[in-house]
Amino acid sequence: MATKAAALPQLVDNTSILTRLFRALLPYLLIAPTLLGVFTFTLLPAVRTVHDSLYQPPRMARGEPTFVGLENYASLFNPQHHLGARFGQILGNTLAFSLATVGVSVPIGLGMALLLNRRIRAMGFWRFAVFYPSLLPLIGAASIWAFLYADTVGLINTTLRALGLPTNNWLGNPNTVLASIITVDIWKQSGYHMLFFLAGLQAIPQDLYEAAELDGASYWQQLTALTLPLLRRTLLFVLVVALTFSFQTVEQLGALGMGKPADRGNLLLYFIFQNIGERRNWGYINAMSVILAGMLLVFTVTNFFLLERGREDER
Repeated sequence: MATKAAALPQLVDNTSILTRLFRALLPYLLIAPTLLGVFTFTLLPAVRTVHDSLYQPPRMARGEPTFVGLENYASLFNPQHHLGARFGQILGNTLAFSLATVGVSVPIGLGMALLLNRRIRAMGFWRFAVFYPSLLPLIGAASIWAFLYADTVGLINTTLRALGLPTNNWLGNPNTVLASIITVDIWKQSGYHMLFFLAGLQAIPQDLYEAAELDGASYWQQLTALTLPLLRRTLLFVLVVALTFSFQTVEQLGALGMGKPADRGNLLLYFIFQNIGERRNWGYINAMSVILAGMLLVFTVTNFFLLERGREDER
């Protein structure tokens, strides 16, 4: 009996140690599957892409890749190179596309959220009508607009012709093809951004607006001094999401001219897709992927720097 009584405290101590150890490791065990997925499908491919961008693939499948350093990057900016001759134009297209779509669709989404964040008849219908384009598959939405843009039977040109106005080959004209693609993206994404802004607006306590009205603040004063500052976090999130999506745009180009004519409507991710099938281009493809990810990182960090630095959460 004395031996059992002496062993009992030792058993309790061991159980207590195991319990404390389990509780300490539990948070790490819970996030382990997510960390494994991030490492396997994000970090590891990213590191491999940067590594492969410094090599030229072998001509034969069994050969060894050749280390070339930054030569792949330099070749992309060389007009004499078979890819460099096109890369500059496409890089400019991608930057213009991203800035234009984000710069237009985000304010439109905010404006629609402000209009629909009030009591009006058939509120559910109007909100669904605005959000509906976002529910369409991107290739499906692009196919709809491809019909609208069609040169002879398209609805836009048919309407212009009926009104006696000059028509245009929207997807075949180098001067209008990129603007036409940008229009499709703005039409599709504005409602998506509106949804986040609407959620942010509805999270703002109404007591603040009532107090502002008692102080004699006008609608515009409430908007600039109350609504927009309190939507700063939502705006940051929407900007990051919008920029990420704009740099990943690729599907609609399959229905909207495939980057033609003369790459005036081409975008960087679609350019990567067009050239990934040739072994000799693999080093350049990885270099373009690093450049694309680098631009996205720069824009994202800039947004955080401008909207977050030196500010505290509003109460």
